[in-house]
Amino acid sequence: MRNVTIIGSGPAGLTAALYAARANLAPLVIEGLESGGQLMLTTMVENFPGYRDGIMGPDLMAEMRAQAERFGTEIISGDVTAVDLASSPLSLSLGKTVVETRALIISTGASARLLGLPSERALVGHGVSTCATCDGYFFREKPIVVVGGGDSAMEEAIFLTKFASSVTVVHRRDRLRASKIMQDKAFANPKISFEWDSDLVEVKDVDQGVVTGVVLRNLKTGDTKELAVDGVFIAIGHTPNTSLFTGSLDLDENGYVVVGRGTRTNVPGVFACGDVQDHVYRQAITAAGTGCMAAIDAERYLESL
Repeated sequence: MRNVTIIGSGPAGLTAALYAARANLAPLVIEGLESGGQLMLTTMVENFPGYRDGIMGPDLMAEMRAQAERFGTEIISGDVTAVDLASSPLSLSLGKTVVETRALIISTGASARLLGLPSERALVGHGVSTCATCDGYFFREKPIVVVGGGDSAMEEAIFLTKFASSVTVVHRRDRLRASKIMQDKAFANPKISFEWDSDLVEVKDVDQGVVTGVVLRNLKTGDTKELAVDGVFIAIGHTPNTSLFTGSLDLDENGYVVVGRGTRTNVPGVFACGDVQDHVYRQAITAAGTGCMAAIDAERYLESL
């Protein structure tokens, strides 16, 4: 029997673990087979407070993990395969292993959708990014590409014009899906140009280990062309990792966990923090902040029992 079990080991989950451990709750973290969250796919993190010279994403997660363990957090690897949130205590299955817990903190995060290109995956963190707020600063006076046609793509493109010398938006259709106001802002920005009816089919150059350009294919003509750019921002959305909780928790139309006051879900004793319940900010620091909130909410819940 556990007091608090945390599913997920990104900034939200490890911060929740740190606070729960310091409250003498001896938390269990189930880190998943892909531990550390999205920061494991980044290189230099320069906007996390306390690291004035920046820190590598995996190094930051290693520090957070060690800090949580120092105060008594137990971390195990494995993916939760089923949950029973109607039982008391709450029950989780990891294959044949069953974990019972009085409180559950969900911090399973959200996965940025990628195009699925081998070259794209190889260059994530080396010129390919899914977060303009995180990485735009690295592309001062450099040409970049943004892939997507929705509001988030236009927001990223407009934001990136603060840094980049030029921003080329690559979109599969001949018109944007973004709202009228976002379209107007993008069309009015002299730094933004558009490649319509086009797919990004390759990111160059994997052999050099950095982005040097992209290959685009026109979907109407089949013609290909190469653009010389230093950065590629994929802005085709995020998928919250909530399939495990369908039917057990209230989810919004996009699959994010719905939280009420603080980090409480609709099930007593179940709390959610980080990107699994946040489709707006999606930053390591905001995820960590909600992780702190979830641990405090869980502690107060346990005190009330």
